[in-house]
Amino acid sequence: MHGETSQDAHTAQPAGEGPEPVYTPLETLAPGADEAEPAPKSRNLAPLRMVFGAAVQYPREIGFALLALLITSAATLAIPYRFKVIIDEAFGGSTTPDDIAHAFQYLLMIVVILGIGTALRFYFVSWLGERVVADIRLKVQQNLLRLSPGFYEVNSPKEISSRMTSDTAIIENVVGTTVSVALRNSLTAIGGIGLLIYLAPSLTLGLLIGIPIVIAPIVFFGRKIRAVSRSSQDRIADVGAYVTEVLSAMKIVQSFGQEKREGERFASVVEETFATARKRIILRAAMTSVVILLVFGAITLAMWRGALAVNEGTITPGDMGFFVFTGILVAGALGSLTEVYGDLLRGAGAASRLAELLEAKPDIAPPARPERLPEPARGSLSFRNVTFRYPARPETAALRDFTLEIEPGETIAIVGPSGAGKSTIFQLVERFYDPQGGTIRLDGVPLTSADPGEVRSRIALVPQDGVLFSANARDNLRYGKWDATDADIWDAARAANAETFLRALPNGLDTYLGEGGTQLSGGQQQRVAIARALLRDAPILLLDEATSALDAESEQLVQQALEGLMQNRTTLVIAHRLATVRAADRIVVLDEGRIVEQGTHDALSKAGGLYARLAKLQFADTAA
Repeated sequence: MHGETSQDAHTAQPAGEGPEPVYTPLETLAPGADEAEPAPKSRNLAPLRMVFGAAVQYPREIGFALLALLITSAATLAIPYRFKVIIDEAFGGSTTPDDIAHAFQYLLMIVVILGIGTALRFYFVSWLGERVVADIRLKVQQNLLRLSPGFYEVNSPKEISSRMTSDTAIIENVVGTTVSVALRNSLTAIGGIGLLIYLAPSLTLGLLIGIPIVIAPIVFFGRKIRAVSRSSQDRIADVGAYVTEVLSAMKIVQSFGQEKREGERFASVVEETFATARKRIILRAAMTSVVILLVFGAITLAMWRGALAVNEGTITPGDMGFFVFTGILVAGALGSLTEVYGDLLRGAGAASRLAELLEAKPDIAPPARPERLPEPARGSLSFRNVTFRYPARPETAALRDFTLEIEPGETIAIVGPSGAGKSTIFQLVERFYDPQGGTIRLDGVPLTSADPGEVRSRIALVPQDGVLFSANARDNLRYGKWDATDADIWDAARAANAETFLRALPNGLDTYLGEGGTQLSGGQQQRVAIARALLRDAPILLLDEATSALDAESEQLVQQALEGLMQNRTTLVIAHRLATVRAADRIVVLDEGRIVEQGTHDALSKAGGLYARLAKLQFADTAA
């Protein structure tokens, strides 16, 4: 049996069909990801192009920020010059109190300009940081909504959400702070060096000789920091994913008394995150230490030479004060650039992780010229020789040579043991996946030739677990038909036996249902999901164990409502409880991805096959 399954799972693809689109895990989400150095493309700042591409959409704000940046840099360099004037003139023997007052008034004016310019610079660069992050988040989310479920089989949504939070926070810091600091320090360093050369070329030469010596460790340490910074972000994402997983399953954790074990697991994840961050801190500390030593060492030597020049009378004390003050500004700017470069590398890592999400391509997309579905909708479905394997389990066929014709208005019950392929049929009908072999048609149109959105607009789904959103009751009920009126909503709720408890909510339809609908019981959540599908009023209805969470009384009432809804509507019902599908027009029995039987309840019960055995077991348990 196993050999047969393996062979079928690797059946050759029919001629004329393209290769199966298979998602691969994102680089940083791949199982077993370690701290190895990433690919060469990740060693530089190239990933930040995406960020700056988003920023240049706002030229006015960039212009104001740059203007403020130029003003603040110029004001910063003007302060040492005013000190030169003060030292040479205000402290001279022939100066008057008015001369001294004027010297300090000019200095105060420069300080005021510096303060105003700094405030404007902070506002515009911070605005750009927030705006760029918002735009990137929107673009990433829009792309994520286009990707089919296969992408999320191989990439954890929890890890992806971490990218949308922690990585975008880093990007915000890069755009709103790091880039501004880098430009300011670069302008200060360049302008300061120019002034020093003008004032004292020979003294400045000593500083310039040290610049290549400073740049070398920046490049050396920067590459290593880049690799460790990305790994550090991955470990932070692991922490977020772990916390989300455990907190969402807290009842299970406490029911099985695993609080201590989960605490130990979390401690392990946190310690791994700390160990990776410690490597990054050590590298950045070493780089900063080396650069500061080199920079200030050069300044000390230059001051030594300057003191000798003053003693010899070749420069004035004011020139020396100007040289020292400006030299400190230049050294500080160069020293800060080392830290800025590390932040830029960290931002490049975050940008590359977000770019992976932004560049992921959906394998289910509308064709260039989609074929329109016929109007009015009939609701016929056709499966012909369909073979399908899930991307995460390519070695096993979920459906094998599956053929089924469903007429408009027919009610088909799909039964079989777990893993037989029942839910897979629903996934294919909604075109969440495309089969590797065979064709599926809706009203005569191949699903691969139609727009997926148009296909899904003709389908209403009630999943096995009533999935609700963190919103009020009204928005959850009208999710499939957003323009529904309150009267329509209450009609659907009444038909699904949900009206009574919805009216009892504190604020009626405006009541917030909590994350995942936690304000409702499991049965109530399921009835809301049924009402949502009823309200959609689509020609095809998919019921995946739609009454599994209801008590016997509610199940009977909802079943009656569903029987009325099924009239003149194609309905596919997945049910493990066979008592709920006796009235189906046809029962299709699946086993290992193949149809092994089909017919009415009475006919299949008499045939003595798989359905009869399943029915005998269930009805015997009921009788007992």
